[in-house]
Amino acid sequence: MDEPELDFEGLTLSPQKEIVRVFYKELWDHADTSLIPVIFHEGFTFRGSLGQTLVGHDQFAGYVDFVTGTFGQYTTDILLMIEEGNRVSGKMRFHGFHRKELFGVPASGRHVWWTGMPIFTFEGVRVRDLFVLGDIHGLIDRLKN
Repeated sequence: MDEPELDFEGLTLSPQKEIVRVFYKELWDHADTSLIPVIFHEGFTFRGSLGQTLVGHDQFAGYVDFVTGTFGQYTTDILLMIEEGNRVSGKMRFHGFHRKELFGVPASGRHVWWTGMPIFTFEGVRVRDLFVLGDIHGLIDRLKN
């Protein structure tokens, strides 16, 4: 976890990058599922860093509950954001305290982390699709050791 997260203090982001920042720093870091309809179209598609594929607000809210229930003090560090047209991508570090079984590994209470690379596809001001490739093997190794 040596790579520093971005410092947004005094930084003006494009509207799309601001939505990505809100998604991670407000929705995820505070498990604020009331932001889901603000950020996403109804029926949006999602592939999460842990491998699940979901559709729509309700399924995604369940995923937020699952992840934040599995990892205490769940936090995302935004390491990099890149914008091209109607897409924003980046490099994220997800971390928290392992408090429920995951991938067959019982809860350990240890602080664990993994890297994710999201691609947000916008349609207008909201996200239509979000694909996140996660380093699941790195996470499993950290869960076990």
